[in-house]
Parts: sequence; structure tokens; C-alpha cells
Amino acid sequence: SADSKGAPIGSDQLASLKKYVADANKRIDATLAITQNVSCIAADAVAGMVCENTGLTQPGGNCYPTRRMAACLRDGEIILRYVSYALLAGDPSVLDDRCINGLKETYFALGVPSSDAIRAIEIMKIATVAIITETNTGRKMFDGLNSGSGAQCKDIAAE
Repeated sequence: SADSKGAPIGSDQLASLKKYVADANKRIDATLAITQNVSCIAADAVAGMVCENTGLTQPGGNCYPTRRMAACLRDGEIILRYVSYALLAGDPSVLDDRCINGLKETYFALGVPSSDAIRAIEIMKIATVAIITETNTGRKMFDGLNSGSGAQCKDIAAE
């Protein structure tokens, strides 16, 4: 690099640096959009999961009583926090290493059906990508949300 050689920065190196900064700004915008909407995304995912499986809120269901529902919401927010970390770092391995594997073990030990947890995560992914890319479908709870980056963040959303 020019720094280690004590040489001036060349045009190729400057272009590379500009790309790095632009990508970092996109990641920051996308992460900000997620963190500003984390409660809304998690609540929508849990509501969607419960709507698809109403037995979850019945006595004996994994979202009954309300403390279990609150735990689902908390877990959704934790997952989104890890998504934000991974997105900002540009390294999705943190999701597998720290988040998904730990949740899988915990839910298995608690007897929580993995299919319901997976569905909630899928809903969070859909909502998160829609917010990052500004392609939300007009849901009332997402009206007016804007990351400010829309089309620019489509490549990041693909991660």
C-alpha cells in the first residue's frame, strides 16, 4: 500500500478507498434502518407466527402465558441485533456462531418447535429486507419508514 511505502496515493488506491467508504456508508444506513425499527419488525414476526399457528397462544402453547410471548419478542429483537452486527461487519458467520446455534439449542431444550421459530425468522428477514431496500408493501406499521438508501442497499440486503 501507499502508506507502507511512504508514497502518495494513486488513482487506483483512491478509487478502492472511495468504494470502501461508500460500502461502509450503505452498511451503516441499513443497520440504522434495522435498529430504528427492531421492535416493529420483531412484533410483526411474532404476530405473523401466531396468526399462522393460533395454538401457540392457547394454554400449553409456546406463546402462552404472556411471559412466553414476551420472551418471543425479546428473542426476535436479539436476533435482529445480531443481524445488525453481521451486516455492519460484513460477516454473516456471527449469526451462525453466536445467534442461530445458541437459539437452536435453547429452543430444543425448552421444547419450542423449530418450525415456528424458523417462520418468525423468515418473517423478520422479509420485513428487514423490505425496510433496507425501501420495498415495503404498504403495511400500516411500516408506513413512513425510510432508510434513505433504498436501491443502493439492495446488494447488502442480498447478504
